[in-house]
Amino acid sequence: MLRHDRGIVLRSYSFGEADRIVVLLSPHNGKLRTVAKGVRKTKSRIGGRLESFIDVDLVLYEGRNLDIINQVSIRNTHAGMRSELDRVTAASTMAEGVDAVAQEDEPSVALFELLSVGLSVLDTGPAHPDLVTAFLLQLAAVIGLAPSLDVCAGCGRDTGLDRFSFGAGGVVCESCRPDGAVRLRRGLTAYLSQLAGSDLHSLAPADDEFSGEAMGVVRRFMEFHLERRFSSLAVLGS
Repeated sequence: MLRHDRGIVLRSYSFGEADRIVVLLSPHNGKLRTVAKGVRKTKSRIGGRLESFIDVDLVLYEGRNLDIINQVSIRNTHAGMRSELDRVTAASTMAEGVDAVAQEDEPSVALFELLSVGLSVLDTGPAHPDLVTAFLLQLAAVIGLAPSLDVCAGCGRDTGLDRFSFGAGGVVCESCRPDGAVRLRRGLTAYLSQLAGSDLHSLAPADDEFSGEAMGVVRRFMEFHLERRFSSLAVLGS
């Protein structure tokens, strides 16, 4: 049985002698794990259409375990970012984050739109220093994991928020402060809050005093709650 779908390629890897497993994010069906038959052969007509970050329309044959890609047509290659390593690395971080949270057979319209916007921003010019940080904060919000940045994650008070707890889920007051809560530079949580609510297309100029630390906090927060380390985040953090 054939069906139509749409997806952004998150990653792919070799399968057998000539095939590839292609993992995509669909707005309608969440994470798709598909097989592209024969794409590693030099005569394959569709291999170049299934590179990471490409937005495609698909015709899929529903297999017993994995759907098989029957046809592919390109909507957007996001080619503008591919000439710069910094932009490719940022895109890889976005895709890795989405891959970590997307679920199979679960509509992901908001997640798909966020990734699509992030990639389109990278197409237009050099990666803003805070783009990935803002993207990950908004990714956390989409899946209901947004850190509390304006009120205590424990009691809800809005004063005396001098510490940040990764386990508690954001800023905490002295009364709610658990072991391991860290003291952040004054103004950093406000900076993070601004990024969380920003339009990715029009981020304010980065503040060198906060930008690197903001990325570090968000990276630790995401890795703590998703219980995994992100290789691309490590590259950006360095």
